[in-house]
Amino acid sequence: MTIKILIADDEAAICEVVKLYLEQEGFIVYTAEDGDQALAIETKERPDLLILDVMLPKLSGWELCQTITRPVPVIFLTAKSAEVDKITGFSLGADDYITKPFSPRELVARIKAVLRRSGLLQQSGTLLTFDELSINAEAQRVECNGEVAPLSPNEFDLLLFLARHPDLLFSREQLLTNVWGYDFDGDDRTVDATIKRLRQKLNNANYTYIHTIWGRGYKFEVVAK
Repeated sequence: MTIKILIADDEAAICEVVKLYLEQEGFIVYTAEDGDQALAIETKERPDLLILDVMLPKLSGWELCQTITRPVPVIFLTAKSAEVDKITGFSLGADDYITKPFSPRELVARIKAVLRRSGLLQQSGTLLTFDELSINAEAQRVECNGEVAPLSPNEFDLLLFLARHPDLLFSREQLLTNVWGYDFDGDDRTVDATIKRLRQKLNNANYTYIHTIWGRGYKFEVVAK
């Protein structure tokens, strides 16, 4: 089953970043920049989950939620963080409420949680295994050559992201967006430094895992030495 998601936000940059991240997770994603456009897409495509900005032009997220009559999970995405706004959203049937700024990783995790509660997404395996390398996503534990690798949270998140997309090349900008978040105030050197530490901690006599494609970025591939 291919899951379809609609994200409606008048900030085009947010739509594009979230769309990229969700597509990398295998979802079909539609975007809309106002409530009327979102309603038209919802009516035609009948997505499995809606991510709605409360302050949408033409038709607000709250109004859009009230207009749609079929049962569909809804996550509100907004800069409003007051308790009364969250209560309003949940009273309209929202399944979750995320305030800006946010991390795309957190958004995807909460999307998957809502989809699992709705029965649309089965719990996926949390253990990735490669030659002499295992990554336990749930326990946030990495073992290399039989020994635990003491990774920082950012090191773990970067390794997990790359390992979930083996053989795919990612630029430094893509890694910053997908691992650190679109609002992260850093630069390419952050990625380079984290990759360097990862390689040191995953040092293995038989295999290498993270590879540099000069001038383009990094990819995960198991290569025998």
